[in-house]
Amino acid sequence: MNGTTRPIGVDLFAGAGGMTLGFEQAGFDVLAAVELDPIHCATHEFNFPFCSVLCQSVADTNADEIRNLSAIGNREIDVVFGGPPCQGFSLIGKRALDDPRNSLVFHFLRLVLDLKPKYFVMENVRGLTLGKHQKFLEEIIEKFRLNDYEIEENYKVLNAAYYGVPQNRERLFLLGCKKGLTLPRYPQVITYPATLSGKNSSKLSMFPACPTVWDAIGDLPEVEDYPELLSKDWVIAEYGKPSQYSGQLRNPYPIEDDYSYRRPFNSQLLTSSLGTQHTLESIKRFAGTVAGKIEPISRFHKLAPQGICNTLRAGTASNRGAFTSPRPIHPFTPRCITVREAARLHSYPDWFRFHVTKWHGCRQIGNSVPPLLAKAVASEIIHVLNVPLQKPAEIWQMGEEKLLQLNMSQAAKLYGVNSQVIEPRTKSKR
Repeated sequence: MNGTTRPIGVDLFAGAGGMTLGFEQAGFDVLAAVELDPIHCATHEFNFPFCSVLCQSVADTNADEIRNLSAIGNREIDVVFGGPPCQGFSLIGKRALDDPRNSLVFHFLRLVLDLKPKYFVMENVRGLTLGKHQKFLEEIIEKFRLNDYEIEENYKVLNAAYYGVPQNRERLFLLGCKKGLTLPRYPQVITYPATLSGKNSSKLSMFPACPTVWDAIGDLPEVEDYPELLSKDWVIAEYGKPSQYSGQLRNPYPIEDDYSYRRPFNSQLLTSSLGTQHTLESIKRFAGTVAGKIEPISRFHKLAPQGICNTLRAGTASNRGAFTSPRPIHPFTPRCITVREAARLHSYPDWFRFHVTKWHGCRQIGNSVPPLLAKAVASEIIHVLNVPLQKPAEIWQMGEEKLLQLNMSQAAKLYGVNSQVIEPRTKSKR
């Protein structure tokens, strides 16, 4: 990649690449990613053209494939990370230990043991730490320990809002290392969201304030001023004055401790901003909803400009009820937020592109770990690896834009997989 040797990472359950980006920002070269969904694979390939994407299930993947189909070869891997699909543990859905979807957690464990990285990070929902689900978590920890990996016993649920992300999003992070190495610490809090009060409020208030919703999206052009955004997802537009937070996301090489590779970026280009034509009735209801409250008919949450965003979710397949998770309502304009606005609330930089449709774009964001949260965790592993880091000089060209425009059949054909690998959706009845 560059003149120095950067530690090597592998992303399992990669999605569009939220954790890939966070680990790259911390200083890793993420050289391989495994992802089942061909739409996600194409988006990942666009944003990370130097990373080899294996478009297949982790259940059908082995360590030799990951090594031989990427630039890793026989080199030692420093970290394997990923978030096995967690519907079986989710606090908002069915919670059953015999849920067959939970078998993917064991495939994560199998690949870690076969790849033999120095460190691993498993991300999952908070529900895995509660009630009877703790037994399942303890079983996972015991299997790692029996195979010469140490685990941080006091595992933690981290909220993205305490790590510079303007979103209330809690996730469990399980950290482990080979026996004999130093376990990484959990990252220290760096921002304090005043809207999340609790017993530690006075202690945490010494930290800088978490960015607000308006810090994140206030400088973005208003999509309704650009009618062409009803038929395409990009436009050359005029931005407002950025906050410190949004300025970092607009700058393709922003802050001192960001060790990601630079990407070319036109600062006047607004992307991932396909508009929505709401009905007049919906517009009236959105406008009449108080910021920070739920619109009673749609059940959409209206963002409070000086607050933080509620948890952005991906939605479910058509056989499980809702076809897409509700997008929040913009704090001032009576419409749902765009994919780009959601990306800002998730800490994705503006150079990062998503699938051109709102459906896939929102799904890619809602399924992902916020990059700044992933970076905070990854930086602790960089610390215990004790490797020298420097900002890479290269500017990496992005992939071809057609990767963002493929439908499921086209993406499946590109990667040589069955187009039914992800259950097809039907249009929402709403």
